[in-house]
Amino acid sequence: MSKKIEVCLTPALIGLYDIEESIVVVIDILRATSSITYGIDNGAKAIIPVAQVEDCLNYRDSGFLLAAERNGEVVTGYDFGNSPFSYTKEKVGGKTVVLTTTNGTKALHLAQKNAYQVVIGSFLNLDALCTYLQNQDKNVLLLCAGWKDQFNLEDTLFAGAVVNKLRQNFEHFDDSSVAAEDLYLLAKDDLRKYLRKSSHSHRLAQLNIEEDVVFCLQLNVCKAIPVLEGERLVALKN
Repeated sequence: MSKKIEVCLTPALIGLYDIEESIVVVIDILRATSSITYGIDNGAKAIIPVAQVEDCLNYRDSGFLLAAERNGEVVTGYDFGNSPFSYTKEKVGGKTVVLTTTNGTKALHLAQKNAYQVVIGSFLNLDALCTYLQNQDKNVLLLCAGWKDQFNLEDTLFAGAVVNKLRQNFEHFDDSSVAAEDLYLLAKDDLRKYLRKSSHSHRLAQLNIEEDVVFCLQLNVCKAIPVLEGERLVALKN
């Protein structure tokens, strides 16, 4: 099978792609998909992405952990937001988390409507993800969550890293894949330095969470690949 890989640079463009036979990789590096990956790797039973903060309240009496973030900050009254440091074994092991974020959960819900399969990508599980994708006889769409439907650098850099690793396994690339890979090759020797240019990096710096940014740019500290099954993200069983 001749497989193609494409990069959707913002959720606003996903309607332009035919994804019924594609594995969609949702990418929100700072910080939703990094935290989801870390949480599932640390033994979270499931993570349930919901669109709105109010949707979390439907689970108030479920015994689940409730996580809500808007504009980079924890929503008042919730257990935590989307800092990866909230998704340690001690906090989430064996538990279910209900999560809503500014960009990542929106992208997940858009992908869920039509995709063959939806998985989660981050630098934390880059190699595990790429190994899985190259072994599937499916097209791949790398969906960048962006920032409020706008292009962002960090998600595009990760998409470029995936393209770079999978280049030998796919025959068809779109122009956004070429651009993403070129950006990644410019930045790969010092991702943090390159991302100091990004608007979201500046946004997060104002919130004094530099540790989160550095953590999310680590390579291959996780083996887990979160996959959407129904309404829940769980660990993919290879």
